[in-house]
Amino acid sequence: MIASYRKRYNQEFTEEKYQAFLADCDREAGYPIEFRIAETPVFISRSFAAKVFEACDQILRVITSEEYYRLSADAIPPALRVANEPRHPSTIALDFAVCADENGDLIPQLIELQSFPSLFCYQHWLAGLYRRHFFVPQELQHLFGGLQHDSYLDLLRRWIIAEEDPQTVILLEIEPTKQKTRVDFELTRKFLGIDYVCISEVIREGRKLYYRKNGKLIPIRRLYNRVIFDELQQRSDLNLQFHLTEEVDIQWVSHPNWFFRISKYSLPFLDGPYVPDSVFVSDLDHIPADLENYVFKPLFSFSGAGVVFDVTQETLTSVSNPANYVLQRKANYTPFLQAPDGGVKAELRMLFLWLPDWPQPRLVTNLMRLSRGKMIGVDYNRNMTWVGGSIGFFEPLEP
Repeated sequence: MIASYRKRYNQEFTEEKYQAFLADCDREAGYPIEFRIAETPVFISRSFAAKVFEACDQILRVITSEEYYRLSADAIPPALRVANEPRHPSTIALDFAVCADENGDLIPQLIELQSFPSLFCYQHWLAGLYRRHFFVPQELQHLFGGLQHDSYLDLLRRWIIAEEDPQTVILLEIEPTKQKTRVDFELTRKFLGIDYVCISEVIREGRKLYYRKNGKLIPIRRLYNRVIFDELQQRSDLNLQFHLTEEVDIQWVSHPNWFFRISKYSLPFLDGPYVPDSVFVSDLDHIPADLENYVFKPLFSFSGAGVVFDVTQETLTSVSNPANYVLQRKANYTPFLQAPDGGVKAELRMLFLWLPDWPQPRLVTNLMRLSRGKMIGVDYNRNMTWVGGSIGFFEPLEP
């Protein structure tokens, strides 16, 4: 997006630098990271950033409104509803495809949204490694609102730990050492001093939860929840003493109900220049003749599971519960990022936090994924280069 920076970055890039960068990533993580890390960050221009911020403002006005709160109650499956839900989410992520308008100017298009923790520690750490190994202009920032390294970690500490003893706060996952995102768990422990714990290792005694550390039983006061219901329901092999829907004496960091309230379920309630048209499949009055221009998505799956890119009439008519799916007009990703061997497409995730005493959510950092395939994701980018996880470095709005 910033041609002079892209040109210099590509000129100075070498495979040797990239391999040294990856080696540092694995060394600091303490294990070989399983997902692909892209060869480059993305340099976000001032003009594109302004559009992204405008899009975020428009979307947040809807999904944080009283009307949407009332409407989104139907999103929560009754059997998965969890008690003690806070009035607003503690985190929001907005995912945008980088597209081009009719004039060829870059424009963000909302792909999906979620109220679920993302890679808050990993992305910040990754930005530092890009700066260490490659050309990244000092004036470009991956953090927002004036945040710097120390103030960003302080904010994460306030959000996740609050006033509790870090020992009584855990990151909750399903077999965390087997998750591809384990690096974020490792860094959360490193930066904030909290352990990550498998849900099968949580001990429940009445309304109290505990975990074992160094042979001692430690009470749990706050759960930094990274468990996805969709994945949990598929794991009948887990021996659980605690189920997410049980009412217990803990504080949630990212309450499970908000995973449903702000999700692909939200898409049909949104419109505007930055939001492709979406409709619940159950609300279709006719099947569009141009299905090749749509994508079919289950409401609450994660990491692209169940998404159908090549939609047919049978796709729509064969589902048993059409209210649990949306049909969304495709966003036409544009290969704007110039790699040494051609263009690369990208998706941008804007990450917000919302602490209890804040009147509204605040943008704190971002995540990017680069792709050459027809979809963003590992399965569509096998054996390709200049693709994978990355981050955006933003040009300040004020010159």
